[in-house]
Amino acid sequence: MLVVMDFEQRYRAVETRDPRFDGAFVLAVRTTGIYCRPSCPARTPLPRNVEFFPTGAAAHESGYRACKRCLPDAVPGSPEWNLRSDVAARAMRLIGDGVVEREGVPGLSRRLGYTSRHLNRLLTAELGAAPLALARAHRAQTARELLVATDLPVSEIAFAAGFGSIRQFNDTIAEVYDRTPSQLRATRRPPTTELSEPQVAIAVPGSDKSGGTRVRLALPVRGPFDAGGVFAWLDARAVPGVESAGIDRYARTLLLPSGPATFEVRWDGERLLLDARLASLADLTPLVARVRRLFDADADPVGIDEALSRHAELAPRVRAVPGIRLPGAVDAHEMLVRALVGQQISVAAARTQLTRLAAACGTALEEPIDGLTTLFPTPAQLAEHGRPVLVGPRVRTENILAIAGRLASGELDLSWADDPRAQHDRLVAEPGIGEWTAGYVAMRVLGDPDVLPTGDVALRKGAANLGLPASPGELAAWGVRVSPWRSYASLHLWRASTLMTGDR
Repeated sequence: MLVVMDFEQRYRAVETRDPRFDGAFVLAVRTTGIYCRPSCPARTPLPRNVEFFPTGAAAHESGYRACKRCLPDAVPGSPEWNLRSDVAARAMRLIGDGVVEREGVPGLSRRLGYTSRHLNRLLTAELGAAPLALARAHRAQTARELLVATDLPVSEIAFAAGFGSIRQFNDTIAEVYDRTPSQLRATRRPPTTELSEPQVAIAVPGSDKSGGTRVRLALPVRGPFDAGGVFAWLDARAVPGVESAGIDRYARTLLLPSGPATFEVRWDGERLLLDARLASLADLTPLVARVRRLFDADADPVGIDEALSRHAELAPRVRAVPGIRLPGAVDAHEMLVRALVGQQISVAAARTQLTRLAAACGTALEEPIDGLTTLFPTPAQLAEHGRPVLVGPRVRTENILAIAGRLASGELDLSWADDPRAQHDRLVAEPGIGEWTAGYVAMRVLGDPDVLPTGDVALRKGAANLGLPASPGELAAWGVRVSPWRSYASLHLWRASTLMTGDR
């Protein structure tokens, strides 16, 4: 795994220039004042001249600047923020979603349940930087991506990245990268160049005819990456009008902080290619964070596969499907509704019900694009208009409507920065939500890597196909052996449920 590494382990990763650790930590060189990604091709510094930081922000705070050769922020994010559920990890997820830009440090603190002063102390002790510094580093990274990947005016990039002024933008870029924005823009290189920017897309964004902005970016992914599996998962569950999917693409509508958006994602064999139409460039940061979460782009597939391969029953499946991913969610409340509708019915039946709900209760886009016509209904819309559309037992329908109403009023809330245990307890306290739903939401919303929903019939069928115990109790006991990767084991079991016995 990529967590709990001591100095010697990190230094060995640097000596071998192992790209698996890019994004997990950075190394700073005292003699040069530069920090790098572990796979930087530069000569390996002596151990006495090296110190390690969990984030680039911590290196900035200690006076280091980013390496101009290896671009240490042009990598997938740290898998720690998916694996860990402590305050630091939850804060990093919210910072990546742009909460500090929208709500400030007080808003971040409220969401995490701490005072701003205490949160500052916690993050400085754990990550080497306070919330503002972590957010500033994230803004600088976003700005650099836009400078080298688009032809947007510098002034638009500054505000899209979340800076409050052009002067703040210029000062931060100079401090972090030791270059002006114009000098950074001049560093663009062809995608075939060694160590070229993984974010660079050969496309130019521009104003969309609907009055918004179109942006195309390429997002780095830690390999191996089971792209086909993710696209197939999303395709099977796509709600027509809201989503459109195929074997190599996924597109959907989404309500972001500034307004409606649409996006499409494709896989080019190395990166996720994102094509987005936004109401405001300010929504780019939260969109990128949600797309990365949807595709589980920051996972540690090598570590996960190595761990699961130690179990004879799973080893053939891991060899057949390396880099399996846990599909996430772009909207926490929507995912809860989808899980509630999907309880105890097939994926196809749930998709049919959700399609009717979206058509009856969702908001139509002013400018439909490529078959995307509708925003998924908000909880308030479902609570008000969903009763005539929902089918099934009356008690189940009433529970869904009641939960939608509580989400709309704020009495019940979910986010990808929730504490897993607290979220579980909130959910199972609601009538109509049991262990399966709470576990499934944890997998999809929180990216919880350690859930094995043994109440799922298809999962137990897959277990039987692989020679594992098929009863809930016995399967749960077996699952302890694959912790903390039970969610990824679940994906292999679900995939195996479609196999004939003996087919590997």
